Amino acid sequence: MVLMFKGLEDNRGDWERELKSRVPNLEIRVWPDVGDVDEIDVALVWRPPRGDLMRYPNLRAILNIGAGVDYLLADPDLPEGVPIARMVDPGLTLQMSTYILHSVIRHHRRMDTFDQCQREAAWCYERALDNGACRVGVMGLGVLGSDAACRLRDLGFRVAGWSRTPRRIEGIDCHAGHDRLFPFLSGCRILVCLLPQTPHTESILNATVFGALPQGAYIVNTSRGALLVEDDLLAAIDSGHLAGATLDVFRTEPLPPDHVFWRHPRIHVTPHIASNTNPASAASQVAENIRRATQGLPLLHEVDRAMGY
Repeated sequence: MVLMFKGLEDNRGDWERELKSRVPNLEIRVWPDVGDVDEIDVALVWRPPRGDLMRYPNLRAILNIGAGVDYLLADPDLPEGVPIARMVDPGLTLQMSTYILHSVIRHHRRMDTFDQCQREAAWCYERALDNGACRVGVMGLGVLGSDAACRLRDLGFRVAGWSRTPRRIEGIDCHAGHDRLFPFLSGCRILVCLLPQTPHTESILNATVFGALPQGAYIVNTSRGALLVEDDLLAAIDSGHLAGATLDVFRTEPLPPDHVFWRHPRIHVTPHIASNTNPASAASQVAENIRRATQGLPLLHEVDRAMGY
């Protein structure tokens, strides 16, 4: 069994140590020095070069180290018939949820306002609103979205969720399908996007969606930059309809230095750091999928290529 790394250069040593402790006889080759391509059985990757995975005729599994597989599925030369697994890792999930909790609470408690007051040495006392007075909408109720929604619920926020297919989560007002999108949006003071990027979700955060939100609503996008129509967001904020946004993902990454988002007073920018995969917690899933691939068993968290996730 040979494992090919791609896109893991910054913590290669950690991955090798964690995987070999779980799969002692594992042989690891690191891209681009992969040796005989016929010997590569499993590819552990993050954003591999377009067409590269076609070079390995005996590939049994493609293991993506991130939750989103949109980059992989956009490769026109992605080998057909090779199962793909996305990463579902408790550590990654917790990081995402804490980022979202921070973003929601930061806006709900008006920390931007108090930051400005501090710069002006102004004592701007205001009473905090109860969490229950704020309806938070979570778009996407997969592993990440469901966890974030439940944690917001447990903090007393009124939480609604929207997904492509129906879900039932205790204490969450769940909606599904296009017909329920606008009833879901109604009354959401904060809208969190955790949808996967698919042809159905690209540009879904647009003027129509923003217009369906109440005056003063706030956007948090930790999904993919392609889901957001940037000009529509700017127009909605500058008109006063939206209060602002927290953005961790962008259509072009790194975000160009001259992009208006960097300097907009009501947009909070972070450089795609909401969550990242930690080898110490993620290696167990990878090791199990290596075992499954060698035995011809279905992978954990296998991707439905037609659905896009």
